[in-house]
Amino acid sequence: MVMNDRMRVSDADRERVTARLRDHFAEGRLTREELDERVSAALNAKTVGDLRGLMTDLPGDSPVAPPVLVRGPVMARRGPRILPVALLLVAVLIPGGAWFVLGLFQIVLVFALVAGLTALFAAARFRRRMRRHWQANQFRYQSWDWPARGWR
Repeated sequence: MVMNDRMRVSDADRERVTARLRDHFAEGRLTREELDERVSAALNAKTVGDLRGLMTDLPGDSPVAPPVLVRGPVMARRGPRILPVALLLVAVLIPGGAWFVLGLFQIVLVFALVAGLTALFAAARFRRRMRRHWQANQFRYQSWDWPARGWR
């Protein structure tokens, strides 16, 4: 897998490269001075290109492990969606069913509106509280429950 040379490396990548450099030193491919120079450069490396440059003249695979893709559980649906089909059947087959579907749609819209307004007010309250806490304690540290704990 080809990785972008400008991608940042992790501490684990740096440690993996330094371990491989020590292995090459043990096999006689590097001198003590070269090992010290390359290990310090590997520990200070910021990108994949920096690490790759240290290992170009040594045999082996890519110095940086390919990124691991972690995927969550995949939920695959098979067949048609049940709810839209059921609502369509209710609206078409039952007399007055269109009014029922319209009422259900309005209930869903009202619920979404109430949930959105509640979230908006909660975010505004949290922001006000954070601003007041920051302004009151700008020059000293106090925990959130300072009045509840009392004086120490």
